Amino acid sequence: MKYRTRIYYTEGQKAVMWERWQQGDSLHQIARLFDRPHGPIQRILARSGGIRPPVRRRSRLALSLAEREEISRAVAKGHSLRWVAGTLGRAPSTVSRELRRNGGLGRYRASEADHAAWARARRPKLCKLARNRVLARRVADKLQAAWSPEQIAGWLKRTYPEDWNYQVSHETIYRSLFIQARGALKKELLQHLRRTRGMRRSRHHTQKTEDHGRILDAVSIRERPATVEDRAVPGHWEGDLLFGNQRTQIATLVERHTRYVMLVKVDSKDTETVINALIQHAHKLPRELYKSLTWDRGKEMADHKRFTLATDVQVYFCDPQNPWQRGSNENTNGLLRQYFPKGTDLSVHSQAKLNAVARQLNERPRKTLNYETPAERFGQCVASIH
Repeated sequence: MKYRTRIYYTEGQKAVMWERWQQGDSLHQIARLFDRPHGPIQRILARSGGIRPPVRRRSRLALSLAEREEISRAVAKGHSLRWVAGTLGRAPSTVSRELRRNGGLGRYRASEADHAAWARARRPKLCKLARNRVLARRVADKLQAAWSPEQIAGWLKRTYPEDWNYQVSHETIYRSLFIQARGALKKELLQHLRRTRGMRRSRHHTQKTEDHGRILDAVSIRERPATVEDRAVPGHWEGDLLFGNQRTQIATLVERHTRYVMLVKVDSKDTETVINALIQHAHKLPRELYKSLTWDRGKEMADHKRFTLATDVQVYFCDPQNPWQRGSNENTNGLLRQYFPKGTDLSVHSQAKLNAVARQLNERPRKTLNYETPAERFGQCVASIH
C-alpha cells in the first residue's frame, strides 16, 4: 500500500497564506502558489476561524537560548548556581528553577530546555465570555434573536454604562464564534449571523456594469437638496430590488434619517408592476414622511415620472457604478440576505411575512443611531407631525 507523504508548511509559507487570505484570495488560489491541494491550507486557516493569529514573541524577562547555553556549559564545568547567576546577571532562583524544570544538573540540555519553555508559553488567556457565563448567555440570546455582534456590544454598553463586567466588544464575540477553542459560545450560533460561514473572509465589493440601466429624463443624485444629503430631516428614502431565483424579487426601502425599513411585495420586475407597487405603498405613509426616493439605474424605474405624478415624490438616480450613494439601502439589502438567501424563491413570501421581517430589523439597535432602534426614531417622527 502506498502512503501519501504528509505535507508540512514552514512559518514563512504560513505567513504567505495569511497575507493572501487577508487580500481576499480563495483557498484554491492560495493552493496553486504551493502546487498543493487546498484541503491542508483550509485546515491551517480554520484552526483560528480565518483570523490571523498574533505573532508570538518572547518575553524580555525570559531566558534566551544563549543564556541557556551558558548555563549548560557552566554546569558541565562544575560551577555553582550562584556563580552562573552572577555571570548572567540573573537571580540564583532563576537558574535553580530553570535546571529543576529541565532534568536537573545531570540531564540539562540548552536546546531542549528552550524548546520546552517556548511550548509551555502557549497558555491562551481565558476570554471574557468564558469567564462570565451570565454575559455569555445574554450574548447568545441576542444572537439567537438575529442581532449582530456590533449591535449586541453597543446595546450592552448602553444598558450597563457603569459595569465593565457586562460590556464586551463585537470583535470578542466574533472571535468566540470563529475560534471554538475558546469554549465561550457554541458553534451553532454561527447560523444566526448575517453571513453563516465558519471562517472570517475579506470583504468583496461588486459593482454593476456600465450599461446597467438607461433611464430617460433621470434626475441625478447630484441635484438632490443638501437637507437630503446630510440626513437632517426625515422623509427621504433609498430603494432597490432584492433578487431571488426564477426572476423573483422584493422592493426594499430605507428611510435615510431613521434607517427605518419597509419591504414591498413585487410580482414582476417590469417597470409597470414595480411602479404600481411603489405607488400603492407610498399612499400608506404620511406625506411629510415621504418626500423623495433615491434609486439606482435599474430599468424597473424607467416609468419614474408616473410615480412622481401619482405621489408627488421626487425620484433621484445614483451615478452608474456607484452603489455607495445608496449606502443605507445597500447595507440593508445585505442584512436581508439572512432572511432571503440568494437563489431562493422570493415569490413565496406574503406581504405579512415581509412586514414581520422588516419589523424585526426595525427593532434592532443601530450603532449609527447611538444604539436606539429605527422603530423608536421613526415613531418619534410620526408623533412630531401629529
